Amino acid sequence: MDWTLTSEQNLASTFATEINPFWQRSVSQGEFIGKDDITVRYAYCIPETPRSTIVISSGRIESYLKYKELIFDMFNNGFAVFILDHRGQGLSGRMTHDRQHGYVADFSDYVDDLVTFVETIVKPRQQGDLQLVCHSMGGAIGALTLLRRPHLFTKAIFASPMFGIKPSLPNWLANGLIRTGLAVNRMKKKESGYFFGQTPYIAFPYSLNKLTHSKVRYALFRELYDEEQDIQLGGVTTEWLRAAHEAMNTIEDSAGGILTHSLVLSADDDTIVDNKRQRVVAKRMANATLEIIPRAYHELFTESDEIRDRSLKRMFDFLTEN
Repeated sequence: MDWTLTSEQNLASTFATEINPFWQRSVSQGEFIGKDDITVRYAYCIPETPRSTIVISSGRIESYLKYKELIFDMFNNGFAVFILDHRGQGLSGRMTHDRQHGYVADFSDYVDDLVTFVETIVKPRQQGDLQLVCHSMGGAIGALTLLRRPHLFTKAIFASPMFGIKPSLPNWLANGLIRTGLAVNRMKKKESGYFFGQTPYIAFPYSLNKLTHSKVRYALFRELYDEEQDIQLGGVTTEWLRAAHEAMNTIEDSAGGILTHSLVLSADDDTIVDNKRQRVVAKRMANATLEIIPRAYHELFTESDEIRDRSLKRMFDFLTEN
């Protein structure tokens, strides 16, 4: 099928003349109260006759504001789109003394929020099939959600899913470092603290980035986080890392129980997630197709046009095929 996608060429002016006006005109925003009274923010848009309804589970540090271009493309190609900011990041509430801590007590909290979002916000407005699109950490959250609720979504996309992270340490070493970090936090009488080597938010120059080959999309990403400082997030806490390791071990051990018809898009030059472990999990999933995207860095949805177009066209084809 012929899909209409935005281009890097003149993208800054496209934002000014098309994407931001679309956001003001067509996107609704709201919030609900998640577990432990944490405020969870969300956004959605519904075209006149949707092909289906997509729920996006985003990655670590991300906000739905970062997804404006992707949501614009999805809407213009006939998809209703719903997206939430996971607890502890984006515009949603924080759970620690430091707003920049990447923190969650347990990944099941993310799953609770996602299920609540779908049941209370999405389903009353759903048109067509309900489909899941995940990126990075959102892929781990999505996988755990599919294990808990196997029939919630008819199809799922996993873009650069976090089924393993780099550096890929042996379990004994990772667990030892995590235990040490937790002990340090206890000694400091803190409920959370950055893992060794992690820091508050840093805006790395394009030349040092390993997220995307697109200079213009990277610049727009950094400009957004400069303008909307509430969505800035620093590195991971030891508590988040412990929760992530438990989640990834559960996903790997239970991957055969993920029954939803799925497409896994694996970015071949990814340095953020562990592709070796990711692909092992993908092959264990009961009903998944693994597709490797050559030369791609981690951010498939904000990559250079050649890589992004291939990824989005494959995703849209998969979501619309019988």
